[in-house]
Amino acid sequence: MNGEDLKKIEEAFKRSVGVLSEDFQHKLDIVVEGQQIIVEKMDRMEERIEGRIDQVDQRLMKVEVRLDKVEKKVDTIEKKVDSLDKKIDAVAENLAAHRADTEIHKGYKVSERE
Repeated sequence: MNGEDLKKIEEAFKRSVGVLSEDFQHKLDIVVEGQQIIVEKMDRMEERIEGRIDQVDQRLMKVEVRLDKVEKKVDTIEKKVDSLDKKIDAVAENLAAHRADTEIHKGYKVSERE
């Protein structure tokens, strides 16, 4: 082998390395492009998810307001029920006292029928 053969081998080797380098760079560019596409898709998805979360938050706030109103109504109803219970108990006591009083008077007959 002489110097000229070595130069040819060296040039062939450089070309091979150059081709491999270009091929590798091309494949690397494809991978980078794919990563950029994935990042863009993730950004769009994140925006959509954030928008939906905001909508859910607004709906939850509306539900909380409605629940507060319902709780106030329930409290009002409970107070009215307590008041009615007291009134019913008072009427029952009055009725029991009235019956006891009328039963003492033997000459009178009390009937619940008309």
